[in-house]
Amino acid sequence: MKLSSKIHLYSSVLMAVILIVMNLCIYYVFSKMSLDSQLKQAEVEASSIARGMAHSAAAIPVGDLLRSYVPADGKIQFVPADSKVKSPFVTSSGEEMEGLKLPYNTNKQVKQISYEGMRYVMVSMPVIWSDGAVYNIQISRSLAATMETLQALRIVLVAVTAIGLVPIVVSTRVLGRLIMQPITGLIHTMKDIRQSGRFRRIELKEKSKDELVEMGAAFNDMITLLESNHAKQEQFVSNASHELKTPLTIIESYASLLKRRGMDRPELFMESVEAIHSEAIRMKEMTEQLLLLARNQEQWQVEMEQVDLVALSESSARAFRDAYNRTVEIKADGEVLGWTDSRRLKQLLFILLDNARKYSDEHMIIEIGNQSSEAYIRVIDRGIGITKDELEHVFDRFYRVDEARGRRGGGAGLGLSLAKDIAAAISAVVELDSLPGVGTTATIRMRASQ
Repeated sequence: MKLSSKIHLYSSVLMAVILIVMNLCIYYVFSKMSLDSQLKQAEVEASSIARGMAHSAAAIPVGDLLRSYVPADGKIQFVPADSKVKSPFVTSSGEEMEGLKLPYNTNKQVKQISYEGMRYVMVSMPVIWSDGAVYNIQISRSLAATMETLQALRIVLVAVTAIGLVPIVVSTRVLGRLIMQPITGLIHTMKDIRQSGRFRRIELKEKSKDELVEMGAAFNDMITLLESNHAKQEQFVSNASHELKTPLTIIESYASLLKRRGMDRPELFMESVEAIHSEAIRMKEMTEQLLLLARNQEQWQVEMEQVDLVALSESSARAFRDAYNRTVEIKADGEVLGWTDSRRLKQLLFILLDNARKYSDEHMIIEIGNQSSEAYIRVIDRGIGITKDELEHVFDRFYRVDEARGRRGGGAGLGLSLAKDIAAAISAVVELDSLPGVGTTATIRMRASQ
C-alpha cells in the first residue's frame, strides 16, 4: 500500500472513530440528563400527591383519591403492607397493568422499569394513613415521549456521522496528497538522476519550516556532497591517468632497456636504476597528494587550537635541514601565537619549503610575526622566481612554470593546489609574491591568538 493511501486510510479511520465516539458521548450525556430529569420530576410529583392524599384520607374514599391524582400518561396505586390484601389502582388509559408495581417498602423508591416493551419511571412513597397504618402510594409515568426524543436524537446523530464522514474522507485524501507532494517530487528527482546521470536538486518553499522542507534541504545537501565527490572522483581519475602515464612510461622504458642491455653495460644499469627509483618516488608523492586532494575538507579532521608559530616553524625547519641538508634561517620578534591546526599548518609549511628547495640553491628564510589582528609565516627563497602572468595560475592543479620545470624538473604541479586547500581548511590564506631572478615569498596568514 502506498504511503498516501495509508495516510488516507489511517486518517479517515481515526477521524471516523473520533466522530463516532463524540456522538456517542453526546447521546449518552443527553439521554442521562433527560432520564434523570424525568426521575426527579416524577419524584417531586409523587411527593406532592402523597401529601395531598394523606391530608384528604379521612374525608374522601381511596378510590376517589386515586382517580383524582392519576397521572395523564401512567398509573397510581395504593399498596398496603399486607400483600394478601388487594391494592386498588387507577390508570390513565383504562388498561389493567396489574404487573406494573413495586414490592411494598417503608423507604422511598425511584426506579426505571420495563413493562410490556415500554419503559416507565416509578416512584413509591410511604405514607401514614388516617388509620395509622403505613401504605405505599406508587405512581408510574410513561417515558414514551422521552424515548421518542432519544430515538430522534439517535437518527440525527447517525445521519450527522454519515454526512460528516464524506468531508472527512475527501479532506484526508487531499491531506495525503499535500503531504506526499514533496516526497513525490523527491522520488521523481531521484529517478531522473538515476536515468539521466545528472545531479538535480528539488525546489523548496523557503517560507515553510516543517520536517518535509528539512528533508528536502537534507536531500539537496546530500546531492551537493555527492556532486562534489563525483567531480573529485572524475578529476582524480583524469589527473591520475594523465600524470602517472609519464613516469610509468619512463619506468617501462628503462626496465626494457635493462632487460636488453643492463647485464652488458654497468653504467647503463646504474642510470636505469636511478631513473626508475626517482620516478617511483615521484609517483608515490604524486599519489599521496592526489589522494589528499580527493578528500573533502570535512574528512581532514581539523582541530583548531592556539599554536606557538615560532616553535612550530623551528621544528619544521630542523626536520627540513636534516632531510635535505639545506639551510633554513628563522626570523621572529618574540613569541607569536596563531589560531590554527598545528598538524595541517606544518604540512602546509613543508609544501612551501619544498617548493623553495626545488627552485632555489641558496638558503631559505622563515619569518614569523604579527600584523594587526593577524599572525603570519613567510617562506622566502632567492630562486628563479615566477613571472606575473604565471603567478596567477600557480595554485591551479597540475600547473607548472615552464622555466622552472625545464631547469629543475619540478613536481607534478599539485603542491600549491594542495597548499591552497589546506589553508582553506584551517581558516588561513596563502599568498605568493615573486620576481623572476630575484626570488619568491610565500605568506601564510591566519587569525592571531591572544
